[in-house]
Amino acid sequence: MSIALTLGQTALELGLICSLTVLALFLSYSMLNVCDLSTDGCFTLGAAVGAVVAISGHPYLSIFAAMAAGMCSGFITALLQTRMGIDSLLAGIIVNTGLYSVNIAIMGGSSLLNMNKTETVFTKMKSLLKGVSLTDYSILFVSLIAVTLIVVFLTAFLNTRLGKAIRATGNNPDMVKSSSIDPAFTTTVGLCVSNAFTGLSGCLLAQSQKSVDINIGTGMLTVALASLLIGGAVLGKGSILLRAVGVVLGAIIFRLVYTIALRFHMPAFMLKLVSSIIVILAISIPYLKKQWPTIKRYMDAKRLKKTEEKDA
Repeated sequence: MSIALTLGQTALELGLICSLTVLALFLSYSMLNVCDLSTDGCFTLGAAVGAVVAISGHPYLSIFAAMAAGMCSGFITALLQTRMGIDSLLAGIIVNTGLYSVNIAIMGGSSLLNMNKTETVFTKMKSLLKGVSLTDYSILFVSLIAVTLIVVFLTAFLNTRLGKAIRATGNNPDMVKSSSIDPAFTTTVGLCVSNAFTGLSGCLLAQSQKSVDINIGTGMLTVALASLLIGGAVLGKGSILLRAVGVVLGAIIFRLVYTIALRFHMPAFMLKLVSSIIVILAISIPYLKKQWPTIKRYMDAKRLKKTEEKDA
């Protein structure tokens, strides 16, 4: 396999795994209108719990354990917001800070867990694909299956009565309250589900890399936000399914940009700056596109004035 194809495959695999976190942000940020800043810590929580359970000899159970841990994180974040009167941004920061200590404790006081000799869902898939000579694509197959299941679940969930109540809460919480729906309940359910996706994403990334570092989730919120905005630009309108697919495409595009940056031998410490620039571009380009006619008229008027002054 050529270097370009290998890099493309790696970008696709990472894009699919990280798209689960982007789908979490799609639910909490786009649908529920809550900016959950606990994403980084929750991602690491899913990675740590998934790694510990897998190391104990239960690779399949690690998936559900990581999602359950993510749900607990989402529940605490929602509890701080809805029952204790703490602002959503501050609640996310508090949970994210607290999760650092929790994650270290889960990892047995260590900041790094090695999974080189651990049976994971990817090694299980590799064994299944051995007979058809597709062992190199085990990570891709598992990631694709996970993303497909989550997209189908999320689409179905947001079209249920509860899902529509969550969407309504994000649009107009006062109207939801007047309709005898408890916005605290819908917010709690929404954050629990979204953080379950984030935990799953962390678990899969840890098992694909065969290691967990305490900083594995650092910057994931920025990455997910950038991917969400790119996905919105690609397929930002239409049904829930179409928008969810757009979110996944956004995550893959973001990872491809990362890969291209690495191919230009960019230092690793510069990649966070690349993430920030992508976020800035994703946010500002739609705005600048709307403002372009006004900017063009201003530039034309300035050019005409200079021409008149030169002729005079």
